[in-house]
Amino acid sequence: MSGVWVFRNGVVRLVENPTSGAAAAASGKRKALLHMPSGEVVTSYASLERKLAALGWERYYAGGGAGGDCGMLQYHKRTSVDLISLPKDFAHFGSVHMYDIVIKNRDAFRVIDA
Repeated sequence: MSGVWVFRNGVVRLVENPTSGAAAAASGKRKALLHMPSGEVVTSYASLERKLAALGWERYYAGGGAGGDCGMLQYHKRTSVDLISLPKDFAHFGSVHMYDIVIKNRDAFRVIDA
């Protein structure tokens, strides 16, 4: 039994084995990450990395060799203990990752309906 739990109008239900289109339709609209100072929607890791770098975030390379490649992109700030972890493939960049960025950069990003 696999699927996605959907909460709508006070009712929770399980949508079993949704396809990507059905999942988006069942859960509402797709989400996008908005960079508020520029008004731009983030559409690639290259643009996100530039915006994060301007806020003091640096790419974090953990370990070395094959053991250091965990399939994630990670960013850290020298002035905090926070770490942002993102999937290497931008196609897997979802709302959970967007909200993680928003929480750690409250004045710079917002999650919007796409």
